[in-house]
Amino acid sequence: MHLGEDISTTAILSEDCCEDQAGKPSLCLPGRTPENWHLKLHHRLPEAEIPSKTGGMYRMPETMSTNEENKLPLNGRRAIPPNYSNDEENEVPEMEAFGLIPRGFNPRDYLRVVDIYMFKEPQEINKQEHHTDKYYNPKLIVRRGQAFQIQIDFNRPYKTETDQFWVEFLMGRYPQQNKGTYIPVLVGNVLKPGQWGAKIIHRENNSIRLSIMSSTTCIIGKFRFYVAVLTPYGILRTRRNAATDTYILFNPWCQLDAVYMDDEKEREEYVLNDVGVVFHGNVEDVKSRSWSYGQFEENVLDACLFLMDKAELELSGRGNPIKICRVASAVINSRDEDGVIAGSWNNSYDYGVAPSAWTGSVDILLEYYSSKQPVRYGQCWVFAGVFNTFLRCLGIPARLITNYSSAHDNNANLRLDFFLDDEGKVDTRLTKDSIWNYHCWNEAWMTRPDLPVGFGGWQVVDGTPQETSDGMYRCGPASVQAIKHGHVCFQFDAPFVYAEVNGDIFYTRVEKNGTQVVEKIDTTRVGQLIVTKEVGGDGMVDITEEYKFREGSDEERLALETAVMYGVKKQTIQDTTYQPQTDVDMDFQAQKAVLGNDFKVTITFRNKSRNSYTATTYLSGNIVFYTGVTKSEFKKHSFNAKLEPSSSSSFDIVIKSSEYMSELLEQASFHFFVTARINETGKILALQKAVMLDIPTLRIKREADSSTSHEELKLKEKKEGETSEKAEETQRTKGELVAGKEASVIVEFTNPLKQTLENVILRLEGPGVLRTMKKQFGNAFGSTENGNGSAQSFKDLASLRRIPMNSTLTWEVKFFPMRPGLRKLIASLNSDALRHVYGELNVQIQKP
Repeated sequence: MHLGEDISTTAILSEDCCEDQAGKPSLCLPGRTPENWHLKLHHRLPEAEIPSKTGGMYRMPETMSTNEENKLPLNGRRAIPPNYSNDEENEVPEMEAFGLIPRGFNPRDYLRVVDIYMFKEPQEINKQEHHTDKYYNPKLIVRRGQAFQIQIDFNRPYKTETDQFWVEFLMGRYPQQNKGTYIPVLVGNVLKPGQWGAKIIHRENNSIRLSIMSSTTCIIGKFRFYVAVLTPYGILRTRRNAATDTYILFNPWCQLDAVYMDDEKEREEYVLNDVGVVFHGNVEDVKSRSWSYGQFEENVLDACLFLMDKAELELSGRGNPIKICRVASAVINSRDEDGVIAGSWNNSYDYGVAPSAWTGSVDILLEYYSSKQPVRYGQCWVFAGVFNTFLRCLGIPARLITNYSSAHDNNANLRLDFFLDDEGKVDTRLTKDSIWNYHCWNEAWMTRPDLPVGFGGWQVVDGTPQETSDGMYRCGPASVQAIKHGHVCFQFDAPFVYAEVNGDIFYTRVEKNGTQVVEKIDTTRVGQLIVTKEVGGDGMVDITEEYKFREGSDEERLALETAVMYGVKKQTIQDTTYQPQTDVDMDFQAQKAVLGNDFKVTITFRNKSRNSYTATTYLSGNIVFYTGVTKSEFKKHSFNAKLEPSSSSSFDIVIKSSEYMSELLEQASFHFFVTARINETGKILALQKAVMLDIPTLRIKREADSSTSHEELKLKEKKEGETSEKAEETQRTKGELVAGKEASVIVEFTNPLKQTLENVILRLEGPGVLRTMKKQFGNAFGSTENGNGSAQSFKDLASLRRIPMNSTLTWEVKFFPMRPGLRKLIASLNSDALRHVYGELNVQIQKP
């Protein structure tokens, strides 16, 4: 019934009433309610008999269904169709009669529910104690395995001796008790940890307050809520009321939950933090940018639940984090059945958004939830960012991982081949393997009861479509501990992840007669650095040793032998075919440079012998995608080097901007291959190096600040042992930002290139501060704006449709901060010629 209304006096007979041995109707408690009552309710209600005014009985015409699709399809294997949708509902009877109802029966004579209070406001007890107060959702959100409270107002005082009621939680179109989608909760005297139960904790007048405990294995999702009252002639239920819908999520605070995490600071970071850091660049030039997860933003929770519907995960399986991660890694990408994000790695992003332009997950998830079509476009950090939002939103602790020099090993043989011709130059026709500058995936925290003890904890899950697993583009969950120790026999996809972080690079010379000679093996480059964001800050934490033992150690060799034993292919070569030049070393260094400028690279030889050598050296500079795939060769340079005994020699080569700018891809990434033939021995030295240029940043400042006092995010780096920490500092600004009161910031950018920027798009967002706003400059129609930002100021360039070199654009954005506390604004700039331009600003929002 609707809150505040009485139950209708219309009594409907149930065809499924229970009968005692004498054939008379008997009580059907929720636990004994016939299994198929919910099926009957999907069809037309049967003809029912209600008392007539004359005391006789007459038949009431059946209620016609408005949707003929509600009829159950015939299925020889199962009586009930698959239950995939959290949103679909069945019709629940307000009166479930036990038999013929005698004359004079009036539901108003019995205990009935007048109102239900769910304590669902952010400041009230349920959301506070369940750590769900940050969700922008008006309904009750609780975590499983933990008690929550509701208040029920009856039409009269509740009498323990004579009155009986219970509460019911239903999910999906075909709720069943044995599937966990129909949950009747009886009122008792004691709540047992980890089990469904209810207990009266307070009574006052016509009201009672219930404490309800959910199961620690409860299905995750949105439940419909009913209160059922027992009468001698049937069960009276409250009407369907969306306001009492209850979301139940995973509970990392509960020791009996599969995702329990015992450290409070880690729970705050991996579940409650709605902003993260994506580390990119390369192993020698680590770069970072912020990413808005936004798991608490409006409609994001519903969007995340929809992903499980889209993946057709049975509702009964949604209490298992292993199953959820498995199906989600497939539905995050669009390669199978139109998942969330369409990937693109070809530098062309027509009819979509360039991956570098996204500043967070919210826009992507909400667009997909609305359109049901893949959102264009994403690359690995976008897939990982959205996946992290999904996991944290449902209550699964999660973090985003970056693996530098990540091997994409198609056949998982732990070997990547780079072929050289007989002169020592890289043969691009034969070389098909590539090493990603970096690759982002996720880790999710959970127990693994399907694996031996010790393999729970962090599990690798990856939504980027790389290779198929069980016929779909997905990866994980794979135990990080299993990967480290080489136990790749344990599901899921451990061999693929093992190959990503372990692998040898073989430089093989192919002679004219086809003979292959291995000239060098690099055993240390792949998986050289694996990092994530630190707990409680934006610094970088090196977690490489969580994935692999130190190269060359006894433990590392044992892990490799274990992996090979369990099926990982490890190609070896005969010792006689690999005789490298050991008395000459070669090194390559690149000068730090800003995009658009010339820079210098240096090749250094160290001759450790007493012999004089000459080296014919060849350098190849390539424009590459961050995946290591070559787009074009922009630089060729060869020279002869004379190597004196017991000495070092360095050679500088200038790389001019005019050589690379016309071909440069969005991440300003190069790969340099250097090979040198020692003429006296015929041996070849080879190495390769990724180089990334510095890309200018956006500036975000408060309007009250002077031009020299920007409230920008300032990074401090300090090294402590092998790790570096990055701290944030928020400057004091003139005037305070107050929740609910109008504020403004200015986004500013100066074009550093020696060319005009066209089709410039700015984005600005901040969880708890403002929803994403966009503005486009330099298109054929001037500038356009999406959001409620104010007009853009071009200073003296208002009439131009382009951003000339050395010109500065400014964009003032007005907004109303939503949530108090330390928040972050994240901005991106995207244009035809310049991408991966970011800026961020820490702001302190005061309480009103």
